[in-house]
Amino acid sequence: MSLIAILRSLSPLGFEKVSRELLRESGFENVEITGGSADGGIDGFGTLEINPFVSFKVLFQCKRYADGNLVGRSQVGDFRNAMIGRAEKGIIITTSSFTNAAVVEANREGAPKVELVDGAKLVEMFQRVELGVKKRTVYDIDLSYFERFRD
Repeated sequence: MSLIAILRSLSPLGFEKVSRELLRESGFENVEITGGSADGGIDGFGTLEINPFVSFKVLFQCKRYADGNLVGRSQVGDFRNAMIGRAEKGIIITTSSFTNAAVVEANREGAPKVELVDGAKLVEMFQRVELGVKKRTVYDIDLSYFERFRD
């Protein structure tokens, strides 16, 4: 079973919890889940310290979607509206992907930028911090090398 399939098989709360752990392993501090359907479009928050003088409050939203069910522009806009006045940065994490319009909305001039983490990037992030995965090395055999030893 692939990592993305496992993430999609989790409950919505389970996906929020594992996303919280990924953020913690990626250097975020004080990461909490807001929980419940009355979370105002915010699934959790944390602090990212750039250096001892600068830190940012970051809000995140988790979308555990099947492949083909994309996060759209309105969802990015709604999340940004929910974060205004509450945090400097926002992240939307999905097991799927984003529409082109969602990417444009996330990077719209004059509005707080929303970081987008799609399924492929999410898997890379789990691998980078080795969270829930085991590193292994696989070697391909170079048959041409061994040809010279054939009688």
